[in-house]
Amino acid sequence: PPAPPRMSRGPTTVALGPGAEFDRIRRIAERLGRRAAGLGDDCAVVPAAAGELVASTDTSVEGVHFRRDWITPAEIGWRAAAGALSDLAAAAARPVGLLAALTVPAGATEDLEPVMDGVARAADSVGAVVLGGDLTAGPALVIGVTVFGRAERPMSRRGGRPGDGLWVTGSLGGARAALTMWRAGQAPGEASRAAFAHPEPRVRVARWLAEHGARALIDLSDGLAGDVRHLAAAGGTGAEVDLGALPLHAGVGPAAALAGEPAEVFAARGGEDYELLAAMPPEFDAAAAALAQEQGGIPLTRVGRLTVGHEVRLLLGGAATELAGFDHFG
Repeated sequence: PPAPPRMSRGPTTVALGPGAEFDRIRRIAERLGRRAAGLGDDCAVVPAAAGELVASTDTSVEGVHFRRDWITPAEIGWRAAAGALSDLAAAAARPVGLLAALTVPAGATEDLEPVMDGVARAADSVGAVVLGGDLTAGPALVIGVTVFGRAERPMSRRGGRPGDGLWVTGSLGGARAALTMWRAGQAPGEASRAAFAHPEPRVRVARWLAEHGARALIDLSDGLAGDVRHLAAAGGTGAEVDLGALPLHAGVGPAAALAGEPAEVFAARGGEDYELLAAMPPEFDAAAAALAQEQGGIPLTRVGRLTVGHEVRLLLGGAATELAGFDHFG
């Protein structure tokens, strides 16, 4: 049989039959333009390229992950796509495309196009396109995003060794700071709001880390306190984290005071920062981290190390602190 046609990033045209649902799909395709490819068929074709195909999926649910009175429809779409794209960053993969499945309540149909605009902007920011998706009606706004990428050597949570340093990208606690302020009936600061509404998938720095010896990577979607345990368990090691070394987001102080927690504890428990936690070999030092920031654009901070055994210790002022990350079913 002939080879399938190559995906084009030219203007998107969709040939569909009549109906209100399909009119919406046509409008979405016109709005996304070059940020989409191959819309309108039953299946998407993932472009062929060098490396292993890497895929992940993530769901964002109204009332659980966001509220429509907190952030705009376009921000809802960006945030949902960025969360899924962050999983590709954890694999040090180059994003290729994504599928977006939307469930939209009757009172929010006008949000459909701006939500998808936000999804497409997030995809475009890392060089990916919207390959397709699904549209249905339901009781709440739900966005399911499936992402595809390519990696010559996909990273995973496994591979960390005792003695490896633990490094985090960016700053922690910003998304939780915004959430805390909203729940207290206060407006979050601009930086905290941006951390929640417009997280940046760390695709570029992840690939830099992989190219410079990273042994394991995980994205901090459920909070450092929980995700460091996942990374240690996957590698069969223990871990020791100095909470006093955490790079705190600028909005953490006031929000932590509202929550009645030390700022370091507040940041360690905060989910959905979508930063990366990396296990780097012992020789990776401050000079290497400075080079990573120069070439990858994101600061790196050493927060601990992997240890022999299976115990994970979170230390504040030298004393062990019992913390857990976010658990949907906890």
